[in-house]
Amino acid sequence: MTGTSGTTGTSGDGGGGEAGSRRVRVVLVDDHRMFRTGVQAEIGQTETTGVEVVGEAADVDQAVTVITATRPEVVLLDVHLPGGGGVEVLRRCAPLMAAAEDPVRFLALSVSDAAEDVIGVIRGGARGYVTKTITGTDLVDSIFRVQDGDAVFSPRLAGFVLDAFASTDAPPVDEDMDRLTQREREVLRLIARGYAYKEIAKQLYISVKTVESHVSAVLRKLQLSNRHELTRWATARRLV
Repeated sequence: MTGTSGTTGTSGDGGGGEAGSRRVRVVLVDDHRMFRTGVQAEIGQTETTGVEVVGEAADVDQAVTVITATRPEVVLLDVHLPGGGGVEVLRRCAPLMAAAEDPVRFLALSVSDAAEDVIGVIRGGARGYVTKTITGTDLVDSIFRVQDGDAVFSPRLAGFVLDAFASTDAPPVDEDMDRLTQREREVLRLIARGYAYKEIAKQLYISVKTVESHVSAVLRKLQLSNRHELTRWATARRLV
C-alpha cells in the first residue's frame, strides 16, 4: 500500500497508537495473495499495531467460512471477488453483522473508487470504504474506528454515499446496471478490462461456456451489439 490518502469519519478513542491497550481481530478478504501478504506485513505486527490477523480468504465461499469460524471484530473486504463479489459476502454474513453481542463489522478495501461499488457495499452493510492507496497507519486507524462503530471513508468517497442517501428523486445506481445479476456485472468488468474468456473463466471458477452465456445476456440486457460497445459502455460509467 502506498500513497498518502487519509480517511474521513468520526474518530473513536482508539487507534493504532493505542496498540498497547487495545486489540482488534481482523480477517483479510482479497483474491490477490500477494496483496494479502502485503497487508499482513503492514498491519499485522500485533504488538505494534494492535491488529491481529486471524484469517484470510480469496473468494466468497472461503470468506464466509473463515468469517463464520473466527468471528473477527472487523473484516477487510475487497469489492471484486470470485463467487459474487463483496456484496455477496455481506449478504451471507448479515446475521453476523446484526448480532446483538460482538457484531462482525466490515470495512471495504478496494482499488475501485467507482460510486456504484461504494454505494453497493455500504447498502450491503459495510461500515466504511477505503481505497488501496491508503497508508498502513491510516488503515490501522480506520480498522479501530470501524470496530468502534464509526463510519470511515477515503476522501471524496463519502460524497457518493451522502448523495445517494440524501436524494430520493434520483436512483442511487445506474438503472441499466440494475438489470444485471452480480455475476453478469463481474463478467462485464473483466470483459471491459480486456480479459479473454478463458481468463475470466479461471478467475471466476466457471466454464468458458458459462462466460459466453453471461456475455450474451449482458449484451442483450444492455442492448449492445459487441464487445467493443460493451467496453465503451463500461468505460463511460467508470467500471473499468
